[in-house]
Amino acid sequence: MQESISQTLAGRVAYLHLLPCSLKELKKAKLIANYETQIFNGNYPEPIYKDISPIDWYPNYINTYVERDVRQLKNITDLALFMKFLRLCAGRCGQLLNMQSLGNDCGIDAKTVQAWLHILQSSYIVYLQKPYFNNFNKIIVKSPKLYFYDTGVVCSLLGIQDAQQLSTHPIKGALFENLMVVDLLKQRLNKGLQDNLYFWRDKTGNEIDVLLDMPSAITAIEIKAGATMNKDFQKGLLYFKKLANKKNIETILCYTGTATQQRSNGIMVKPWGKMF
Repeated sequence: MQESISQTLAGRVAYLHLLPCSLKELKKAKLIANYETQIFNGNYPEPIYKDISPIDWYPNYINTYVERDVRQLKNITDLALFMKFLRLCAGRCGQLLNMQSLGNDCGIDAKTVQAWLHILQSSYIVYLQKPYFNNFNKIIVKSPKLYFYDTGVVCSLLGIQDAQQLSTHPIKGALFENLMVVDLLKQRLNKGLQDNLYFWRDKTGNEIDVLLDMPSAITAIEIKAGATMNKDFQKGLLYFKKLANKKNIETILCYTGTATQQRSNGIMVKPWGKMF
């Protein structure tokens, strides 16, 4: 549509990013499920509001996307190889993006990896979360983290057949993190605000899943797929708070339990259902 318009329309057009349903929208419609079912069902409106099985809907959506949308965005001749690339990305959700490893596993060069990732970003399939650059520590990781805009797409690509499989699946933690990170993004975009979600990680593995960079303060959020509080869950938040050495840092631990707690160390523990 943009390419067919001759004028720039600068100052006369606004962009609204309409992603799949937010958790807040589903809660309001009384369609929210437990977190494992929510991950499996995904957030696209069609299967949720029309009660269509994710096993039926998502493979057709993915096939239609690859066969039509991808061909329109870029003339890819080997669609089978592109599907392999898409599944490899799904297996890496919640991880640092390593384009060399991704290319080696798929059998494509670095330029093709970049081009195909651009397609997935442009068509709102994958979201690359930017690393937070601040002089808290000079030795920081500069690669983005790879997420999908919808967890139902990931489950379908990985061949997960029902929500019960997720309870013991090795990617369960990454999928829960994916669910919450993208929902935090939706909370921003649905208000017409810009993406301000970052992550922080140093070379030794200390990490914060989400940093919300606000004018008045920084909110650090750690996301854990555990229903019982564990002291180890707080290590990253406490380390970052000490390293940053700033008073205006809010620390939140999001988990799959039900109790809200204000810890003596300043960390607010919130159930995932209270994050939206």
